[in-house]
Amino acid sequence: MTARIETPDGTGSAAEDERLDYRLSLRLGSEHARQRLGIEQAFEARLRDREGHFCHVENWYSLHGLVRFCLSVTGLWGRGQRNARALTLQTHRFTLPHLPASFEGFRILHLTDLHVEMDEAALETLIQTVAELDYDLCVLTGDYRKLTWGPIHGALAGMERLRAVLKDEPLAILGNHDSIRMVPGLEDQGYRVLLNEHHRIDRNGDSLYIAGVDDPHFYKVDNLEQAADGIPASAASILLSHTPEIWRAAAHAGYDIYLCGHTHGGQICLPGGFPLTLDADCPRHVGKGAWRHAGMQGYTSAGSGTSVVNVRLNCPPEVTLHTLTRGPQ
Repeated sequence: MTARIETPDGTGSAAEDERLDYRLSLRLGSEHARQRLGIEQAFEARLRDREGHFCHVENWYSLHGLVRFCLSVTGLWGRGQRNARALTLQTHRFTLPHLPASFEGFRILHLTDLHVEMDEAALETLIQTVAELDYDLCVLTGDYRKLTWGPIHGALAGMERLRAVLKDEPLAILGNHDSIRMVPGLEDQGYRVLLNEHHRIDRNGDSLYIAGVDDPHFYKVDNLEQAADGIPASAASILLSHTPEIWRAAAHAGYDIYLCGHTHGGQICLPGGFPLTLDADCPRHVGKGAWRHAGMQGYTSAGSGTSVVNVRLNCPPEVTLHTLTRGPQ
């Protein structure tokens, strides 16, 4: 038995509901589908008032107005919006002595926290930026939708525009803003969505393993053991997680590299880039940029989008190009 779900705009037919139910049960297994969908439905039910209107913090326009007012009176609102559209390219190197020779110089384009409906200008800048980049693999670590609830068709439309300029088959995971209902649409567009699964990349007889877990922040449906099932202990492996919050468990599970986002690097930071909040249950040293733990190397991207308000201060948006190397030979 599967959980009942709505179509993306909430107005679909019963037949469309059943088809989506069926596809998700086949794709995830009935237990995972029922768990993820049940949490989503319970969450959205709590957000509605007696008249059926959404009342989530993201829909409290008075809060948006307060933030806008505070930034405006300090002269920072316009600057913050310009900053949010000034996408930067960050480069980073991971050194793995046991990296297979065929993957020396392998480049990974890391995109995260796109929130594609938030700002048309920012989405267009993202598309133009990544279209010109040279890389071997693109990975996306979640939060494609603007809000944490409601319709998904706008997010899917933005992701389809982005997919048109991405090379080969991008690997993606879901974030806390993303509905499990998005999976069939994303996969139809040509994204490979990893839901506590892994994908093996082969080159000249060598292999690199990319694992991805479902959202560990809000939905708590990550499963590191399931994602790693079948990865040889001696293999080079990379974990995709939406948030850095499971960094300790991932290190002890034997992953070499951990790629994530979620924190936006703080989005609104004090001078020097010190975040006011990271909205994550993790120490600040894993909240932004490169870090290490128990032999595992990690990188938490500040992401390319914005959430709640479309501003950034002392924390530029980014796309990240990682290069894998075995180091000096």
